[in-house]
Amino acid sequence: MSAETGTRDAGEDLLFSVAEGVATITLNRPERKNAFTFPMIEAWTAALQRCRTDAAIRVVVVTGAGSAFCSGGDIVEMGERLDQPPARRKEELHGRIQRIPLTLEDLDKPVIAALNGVATGAGLDLALMCDLRYAAQSARFAETYVRVGLVPGAGGAHFLPRLVGTAKALELFFTGDFVDADEALRIGLVNGVHADADLMPAVAALARKIAQAPPLTLSLIKRAVYQGMRNDLRTNLDLISSHYAVVTATPEHREAVQAFIGQRDRG
Repeated sequence: MSAETGTRDAGEDLLFSVAEGVATITLNRPERKNAFTFPMIEAWTAALQRCRTDAAIRVVVVTGAGSAFCSGGDIVEMGERLDQPPARRKEELHGRIQRIPLTLEDLDKPVIAALNGVATGAGLDLALMCDLRYAAQSARFAETYVRVGLVPGAGGAHFLPRLVGTAKALELFFTGDFVDADEALRIGLVNGVHADADLMPAVAALARKIAQAPPLTLSLIKRAVYQGMRNDLRTNLDLISSHYAVVTATPEHREAVQAFIGQRDRG
């Protein structure tokens, strides 16, 4: 990843840029349908860490270069590791690839996947980890692990059932079948579908809109929703009451309330 935002060095597999409060991470191996390598995963993790700590970044967009979002792990690279012992393979998965969902879990900022093309296997799972997903009309999706005798190691078995339900998730995992963008929208895999040429402008406009919201409010909304999926009602209500108390003391809340009162009085 280049130290200068928005630039690309020869052989760079991940691009990073920031504009108007929105960070864009672009997977950049179009000749391999953005299949990821370990160095690419490490650059991706570093980019997400920067997004977490940089207060100027309020929203993150992840997309792919060329005609694909991400085809998952690089099969050629996998072939080079076939003789590694199971303990080594487990450590590689946990210590490298699984750092992405764990880092995203710690990122209290909205993350949007702009699915510009095919997303398969771990590439689809990496999209599922994002908070919102928008697809190009030509995009297609599949959980292809079963085709190569693998299990969904990047987190798909956790995320997919929560989006589409257990039975549909198992169907997609068991068959490895593709679904098109319209079917992905119908089953809840994506939030919306756009014409190919309109995808990135639409996602950019949405990201800029979200970036205008108070950052602490966005953070606590995201935290409340994800924590809420693991807790009981009483715990969730207690947590949200604490969040509520915090945001009511922010300048953004005070200014918004005062502006509303001022408009009503003038009306």
